[in-house]
Amino acid sequence: MFSHIVIGSNDLEASRKFYDALFTAVGGQPGMHDPSSGRLFYMHNNNALIVTTPINGEPATHANGGTIGFTMDSPEQADAWHAAGVANGGTTCEDPPGPRAMGEMKLYLAYLRDPTGNKLCASYRG
Repeated sequence: MFSHIVIGSNDLEASRKFYDALFTAVGGQPGMHDPSSGRLFYMHNNNALIVTTPINGEPATHANGGTIGFTMDSPEQADAWHAAGVANGGTTCEDPPGPRAMGEMKLYLAYLRDPTGNKLCASYRG
């Protein structure tokens, strides 16, 4: 249903370093920079993430209560994603990466905040 997600950044270079590491950790490519718009574009598994400074000139802020989820192929891929994020300016949030039970559904989740504070989740449904 979703075609893309756009998130704001106050430091596009810090965001590029962070998201390049996340995407390459799971087999994706570094972001493409569009000089005309100043945006970074990430494409992987037919999905798009766009990182930009806000067009209204105001500071970027994260969504309180919002989370952006990334589908992983394995718990190991989620761990690699998480490690790449922490090594490149992200911070761990929520519980450490690991299995979670949501009723009968078993998930493996890893949470990060990007350099701007956006909350991200690597999710493997095993």
